[in-house]
Amino acid sequence: MATRTSSDPVLVVDKLSVHYQTSKGPAKAVNEVSFSLRPGERLGLIGESGSGKTTMGTALMRLTRPPGRIVSGSIMLDGRDLMTLSAGELREARLRDIALIPQGAMSALNPVMRLEEQMIDAIIAHRPGMRRAELVARVVELLRNVGLAPEVARRYPHELSGGMKQRAAMAIATSLSPKVIIADEPTSALDVVVQRQVMQTLGRLQDGLGAAVVLIGHDMGLIAQFADTVGVMYAGRLVEIGPVRQMIKSPKHPYTKLLVDSLPGIEVKQALTGIPGLPPPLVDLPPGCSFNPRCPFAFDRCRRETPLLLDAGPDQFAACHLYPEHSTLPPIPARVYQEALP
Repeated sequence: MATRTSSDPVLVVDKLSVHYQTSKGPAKAVNEVSFSLRPGERLGLIGESGSGKTTMGTALMRLTRPPGRIVSGSIMLDGRDLMTLSAGELREARLRDIALIPQGAMSALNPVMRLEEQMIDAIIAHRPGMRRAELVARVVELLRNVGLAPEVARRYPHELSGGMKQRAAMAIATSLSPKVIIADEPTSALDVVVQRQVMQTLGRLQDGLGAAVVLIGHDMGLIAQFADTVGVMYAGRLVEIGPVRQMIKSPKHPYTKLLVDSLPGIEVKQALTGIPGLPPPLVDLPPGCSFNPRCPFAFDRCRRETPLLLDAGPDQFAACHLYPEHSTLPPIPARVYQEALP
């Protein structure tokens, strides 16, 4: 067997599709999405609500539940396809190889168990031979890693603040030094000061482990501060992916450009604008490019043919029919921003 190097991807997702069965037909929440991550790399997945971000995170953990199901694709984690693992093998892989920091830690923590017992339960499920003294010492170490005092171990979740609960969830997720961490909007419902503290804690943990991180969120500003690479999702598809600085400075997809322009600026005072229109229902996607009803540049081909994710610049890929004829995205017409004003 060939020796793996740090430049080899630790996570490779290939044409992954997840559908939810409804009375009106399948809702294509994730539609043939592909990407890869190397150890230590940070990928931010961003998009409007309903774009498929959280469904993607759940699928990566193989936690998709009916009426949802993974209909096609592969998830290669350190050379193993998670799609082929048995239920027992998946239980062993979760937390040890791939871990989830959930959205809303209060719902993820058991309200009738002290934090110490929850953390110990997670560890002994994978390392049953550890002595009690070793487990307690490990809990203290994990809490200190996330900036929590050892006495927090004896508290119940309701005795912790929102930020402390999120840190506790991080401590559990990193307890077995996973290779990949899925962070699903870990700062939702937290104020901006605590958000920054939580993200700094996540960054320190990730650096110490050398793990890859998939950060799921809808806050472009937060994603831009944390991620190395940004993937933009729309109506279940990955419509653009590339280095974060290039994506902010020179987005290639019209949807990405409108997302970036919706961010408040500190240099120029201007009215905040959104994106005109609404995302399409996933059970009734428009033909061609799903963004075409809202796109200021849509032409006939966009309404007939679904664009592929192709090279649109150095290390940047976009699913847009403007390329390769164009090298950059044309300016967005002013009327688009006027239509988006409240």
